[in-house]
Amino acid sequence: MTYAAITGWGKCLPPATLSNDDLATFLETDDEWITSRTGMKERRISHVTVSELAYVACARALAAAGKTAKDVDLIVFGSTTFDELCPNAASNVQRLLGAENAACMDVSTACTGGMYSLSVATSMIKSGVVKTALVIGAETISPIMDWENRDVAVLFGDGSAALYLEQSDNESGVITEALGCYGESRDILSVEGWGMKYANKGRVLGQSNWAFLGQEIFKKAVAGMAQACDKALVKAELSAEQINSVVPHQANLRIIDTLVKRLKVDKEKVFVNIHKYGNMSAATTLVAFVEAIEENFIAKDSYVLLPAFGGGLTWSAHVVKWGNRTHALATTDVELPKSEKSGLALVTDIINAKKSYKS
Repeated sequence: MTYAAITGWGKCLPPATLSNDDLATFLETDDEWITSRTGMKERRISHVTVSELAYVACARALAAAGKTAKDVDLIVFGSTTFDELCPNAASNVQRLLGAENAACMDVSTACTGGMYSLSVATSMIKSGVVKTALVIGAETISPIMDWENRDVAVLFGDGSAALYLEQSDNESGVITEALGCYGESRDILSVEGWGMKYANKGRVLGQSNWAFLGQEIFKKAVAGMAQACDKALVKAELSAEQINSVVPHQANLRIIDTLVKRLKVDKEKVFVNIHKYGNMSAATTLVAFVEAIEENFIAKDSYVLLPAFGGGLTWSAHVVKWGNRTHALATTDVELPKSEKSGLALVTDIINAKKSYKS
């Protein structure tokens, strides 16, 4: 069989942090309220576009794999906050990297975007359409956030991650996956004012209202990820006990804890970084996966389970067979442009801009 081995990995988090205490300066909340309900302590706020975040993550993934941009046959970009819808954002990453040989496509499935992109790239390598691919999960949620709505403003942040995949004869990379969607429940997590439905309707892009029914989302998230994990494990002919590491989507610590209990997995096998970044939508699971690799949480020749869910309500789970290398082959000096602004200052700019539109 042909496999799509993961041989490179990289992440890019914007430097500006927005803490729970920062949020309390303009929302009726505090650190205890947010932490006890979500497990989040801070999140990142980007001063650049999502394509720029993705570009740096991709440069780092290529360096880790010991490859150059010319080696890339395909770029699959998962996000909901693309710089533009036409042309696609993946083509901008191609341009920034100089990856002139790469085909480019965008994938929009909200928080599962990075993982659905991993499925697309893996399938195209396995089928022989391409031999290599960059998989991206990246978001800049902050400009579109309703910063007056405490229920959602405390949850989300910005960030990016990328994986480099290449054709291999050895069993490695995604060996099974399960994808699905609760389309009948799509309205319980939606953003009004974000899309062509609102064109020429007197709205300014960025003036959004979020529908977020937390309890219903919680139930659907756990149910969707649990059934995805069960299906993926059955396909792989593995039990939950045989999984060495679980790297779940980081949307809420209570959701993670409930899913772990449902799967009957040892909590020590579960990687959690929600306290540092919050929910970065399409970037979240891939950032956690990359960080787990960097922190040696992923062992050589081990099995990794990656469950995720997102708006739509999409859900997924991937079983990855890790290879025999857990260290990057090289590094890169590619960095984001400097910014002196804090996370709170960046958010304040967004809030003030929204107020000016309304006036």
